[in-house]
Amino acid sequence: MDTSCIGFVGILREVLRIPTASPRFLILAFLSSFPLFCSLLLNEFLLQQTFLDAAHLGFDGTSEFSASSDSPGFGICDVLGPTRVLKRWVEEASRGLVLMSALYLVIANPLDLLNSMMVVHNASAIYAGEDPPNLRQFFIQPLKRIGFRGPLVTSMYSLVLSCLTLLVIVSFASGNLCGLFSPFGLGRFASALVLAASFTKYLEWSVIWNVGIVISILEEKQGDTALAVAAYLSRGSRRKGVALMLVFFICRLALRLSCLYIARHGRGSGLVASTVVQVCLMCLGNVVKWSVFTVYYCDCKQRFLKKKTDVEEGKADPPVKS
Repeated sequence: MDTSCIGFVGILREVLRIPTASPRFLILAFLSSFPLFCSLLLNEFLLQQTFLDAAHLGFDGTSEFSASSDSPGFGICDVLGPTRVLKRWVEEASRGLVLMSALYLVIANPLDLLNSMMVVHNASAIYAGEDPPNLRQFFIQPLKRIGFRGPLVTSMYSLVLSCLTLLVIVSFASGNLCGLFSPFGLGRFASALVLAASFTKYLEWSVIWNVGIVISILEEKQGDTALAVAAYLSRGSRRKGVALMLVFFICRLALRLSCLYIARHGRGSGLVASTVVQVCLMCLGNVVKWSVFTVYYCDCKQRFLKKKTDVEEGKADPPVKS
């Protein structure tokens, strides 16, 4: 299939053709997502508990600070109150965040990678026109063909780079020193522009990292080699990739905010049911995401091969004599 000219909407249309060509694909993808679903559900409950504890601590600390500020005059509590509340909040919240991070790295991340391998490998095969896989082929063939080491190395590269980039962006956003000392808010406006540019760059790099993982699953490349190939193949298609990443980011952010809102206001069985539904949507989004990047990678590769063929044919043509 010639996929060299498909655009943003075209990629989404091609992704919808995968379950249409093989309805069994979605069923098997959901089955492969069950271990990931269980680990993410545990993480969500821990996140909700950490959020509730931090929220109660914040309200208690604010009330305590307000009470201490009722005394006339300017006291030392007026200066140390917010700092003390923030310190207590960090101490309490950091415990849950450390536990969540450890569980994600040890359990959820490997399960996420295994699920991604199965989705990418089988979506690529179906998209290429091969016969739909059966149950055994869906689960065994990806590991048998490439193995787990290569995708794991590339995934760790991507995870480290993503965390470092996000740390820089969050540090810059929380600092925002230029706007504090600039008249007329010009520094704050400049900081917002730089932050928006940094976020756009992060989305662009995320495209490379995700395509690198797809390459490590479908080809015998790993680590920096897979990321370098991804950066080279995606040249000329980055804007389309950034648009795809932005859509996934907005959907995930909306899902995360709704999860935190329900954790703050939900009660009992309704909270548990809504959390289960949201984790199901996260797993469905994961299947859609890797199917999209599989098609996006095929589009980038087809575009590259077409361009290479055109160049070679141009070089092979004999010079025309006048």
